Amino acid sequence: MAKIRWGVIGCGGIARKRTLPGFLLAKDSECTAIMDTCPEILGSVGDEFCITKRYHTIDAILADPEIDAVYVSTPVRYHKDNVFAAAKAGKHILCEKPMSLTSKDSEEMAAFCREHHVKLGVGFMMRFHGAHEEMKRIIAEGRIGEVVSAYAVFNTTSPVVPNKWRQTKAFSGGGAMMDMGIHCIDLLRYMTDLEATEITALCGNQIYKYPDVEDAGTAILRMNNGAVFTVQANFNIPTNAGGCSILIMGTEGSVTAQNTVGQTSTGTLYFINVSGESAAPVILPYNTDNMYAKELDAFSRAILQDTHPPVGANTCIKAQQIIEAIYDSSETGSHVNMR
Repeated sequence: MAKIRWGVIGCGGIARKRTLPGFLLAKDSECTAIMDTCPEILGSVGDEFCITKRYHTIDAILADPEIDAVYVSTPVRYHKDNVFAAAKAGKHILCEKPMSLTSKDSEEMAAFCREHHVKLGVGFMMRFHGAHEEMKRIIAEGRIGEVVSAYAVFNTTSPVVPNKWRQTKAFSGGGAMMDMGIHCIDLLRYMTDLEATEITALCGNQIYKYPDVEDAGTAILRMNNGAVFTVQANFNIPTNAGGCSILIMGTEGSVTAQNTVGQTSTGTLYFINVSGESAAPVILPYNTDNMYAKELDAFSRAILQDTHPPVGANTCIKAQQIIEAIYDSSETGSHVNMR
């Protein structure tokens, strides 16, 4: 089976740190070209990963006939224009999350890609973490009973830096919740197959006074089976201090993925089932393959087999709508009904 040939649009940041190394481990995907507007980044990344095709403009990389798909890893503000351009050029697209500044823009992106018959996927790579895949399987098998409660937290520190795009709403669409909380929301929806019906939230700035985005947020989500989930995202707590974990509890047990919410395929998975002889926590093994390589290959296989992307646009649109409801609830001091 032939490999899908990829181009990377925006090769600094997460692309350089995680996704390009993921290509080196992928089986059905290979990066053949990179594009960045910064000559220094373009040169150093090309040298680091031995990529000879290096483009300075979107138009140039999209004109390359030897590229089948592109990975969009620019600041969120540019995602919509990048995706529209790639779709017009007939390239399949894996776009980093969030897809755009607003869910309305994301809906337009999805419709445009459908019209141009190209696949559009979203970079929720944490779905491919082996511990999270195992949690989903355990829950689907009913081994914790009916889901009643869940908690997910994602922490890091992000001190104020002038011109840092994640700290400005015009470039990011939001702060800690939009950048990191969206992963927690996606994982909880993915693992439990439940949807939020009502949301209450508090977001704000305690430590870092960004111009117009929050450094922390907490949201309470009532799900369509009556369960209550809590999501926290913080730009003001060191990762090692607060952990980045998921706990899902049911009528017969629980699963906990400790320190798995992040960019590496590490952490510990615990399982408790009270209906057995012992209710003691059991540490479960899981697949530790690189989740970026798994994400890339899953999208490549969707192209090769002409199937739906494993993480489609509608998934991100729904998550963005939840984030927007979180901001609305925090700003108005009210419950937001998602029905």
